[in-house]
Formats: sequence, structure tokens, C-alpha cells
Amino acid sequence: MNTEAFSFSLGSLHLSVKWYGVIIAFGFALAVLYASRRAKDFGTNSDELIDFLLWALPLSIVGARLYFVFNKWDYYGQHPGDIVKIWEGGLAIYGGVIAAFLTAFVFCRVRKISPFGLMDVGSLGLLIGQLVGRWANFVNAEAYGSETALPWGMAIDGGAPVHPTFLYESLWNLLGFVLLHFYSKKKRAFAGEIALLYFTWYGFGRFFIEGLRADSLFIGHTDIRISQALALALFLCMGGLWLYLRLSKKYTPIHMKEETKNADHH
Repeated sequence: MNTEAFSFSLGSLHLSVKWYGVIIAFGFALAVLYASRRAKDFGTNSDELIDFLLWALPLSIVGARLYFVFNKWDYYGQHPGDIVKIWEGGLAIYGGVIAAFLTAFVFCRVRKISPFGLMDVGSLGLLIGQLVGRWANFVNAEAYGSETALPWGMAIDGGAPVHPTFLYESLWNLLGFVLLHFYSKKKRAFAGEIALLYFTWYGFGRFFIEGLRADSLFIGHTDIRISQALALALFLCMGGLWLYLRLSKKYTPIHMKEETKNADHH
């Protein structure tokens, strides 16, 4: 696939801008705008959120690259100079998400604040970024699936129709965002719940979608798709933890935290 077909130039500046980057940037901007507007609902604020993103964004890119490189070490071990060439592709969303959440823990520990509110609103922002960002895969004709006879199959370079797995994931994330957006406004029981539900929702959908992908990363020389295995683990662990907390009620309800906070201010 010639990615030059999906770029444009900025007049006399002679700069080639990739539509892939434009779409990713647009998704990121929407996510930040949404998270900033809702930050106060989760016990944080837009300034704190922006400070966090200044660390999380570059570290997430590093994490996304390392995840990809680690799972392609047969190649990169022989070509270490190519590890830094992210402009040639090779960023894995799981690596970026893991790095972002680890950064949240460290950031909040340094600031001496709870990380759970930041993780909750960040999870909603992630869903926005992911649902928009998958369309960057569309313009690059990547992240598609195996051949299919279904009427919505997508032909790549005139080949046989394949599953548009980028579309499946975008729609799954859109549905997840809508559900969690309204749930967070009315039903959220404890700090960190939205983050747990994000991982549960995303893991469940990604498990099935990854099984259709034609470009999966595999564990070593096995037939196990690493992102599919991780998706299943996230769904079971995070979903199980959420279910345990909800049924056992071993958490501090949101309204009690708010009442305690207000009492401290008085």
C-alpha cells in the first residue's frame, strides 16, 4: 500500500502531511476536550489533566512502540536501528494504554492524589481517541481482517473482500463510550469503576475482533495472538473485579467521598 496516496501538501511549504496523523490528532483533541469538560465530575480538574497528559502522551507513544517491537523482536533484534523509526509504522494500542495507566499511578503518587478519578475520565477519553483513531487505519488500509463473503466486506488494492475490523472496533468503542458516558453520570458507584468497565468492555470486544485480524502479533512462534490473549485476561480480571466489588459492596461510595470532602472544606 502506497501511503503517499493518503497525504497532502501544505502549499509552498513543501510539507507532506499524512491523513493518518491528522485523524489521530483530531481524535486526541476530541478526547482532551471531553475529558477537560468532565474532569470536575471525577474529582479532578482540567489543569491537573493537562499536566498529566504532558507526561502521558510521549510515554504512551514509547509504550506503544515498545509493545510492538517486543513482539517483533526476531526482526528488531537484528535491526536495532529501526526501533526508533515510528514514522514507518508499528505502534500497538495496548502498549500505549498500559503506559498511560502506569503513568497515571506514578503521576498521582507524586502529586499525592488519588489516581482513580483521573483514570475514570481518562478511560472515557481513550474510547473517543480509539473510535476516531481507527479511521486512521482505514486511510492507511491496515488493521483489516481475513477474507469474508459478507456484504460489507472491504476490498484492499482490488483484492478479495476482507473484514473491516477497524470499523468493527470503532463502532464497538463508540457504543462503549455512549454507555459509559451515561452510566458515569447516573450509576457510577465508586472511583475507578469506569476504568474497570472500560477494560472489561474493550477486552470483550477486542477478543473477538482480534480473532478476525490478518495482521495480529503472535506470542513467539505459537498460534496465540498476544492481543487476543491480553484482551481475554483484561475482560476476566477487570470484569471479575468489578463484579466482586459491586456484589460485595467493599468500596467507598462516591456520594460518601463527596460528603467527606465537603465537610473537610467547612
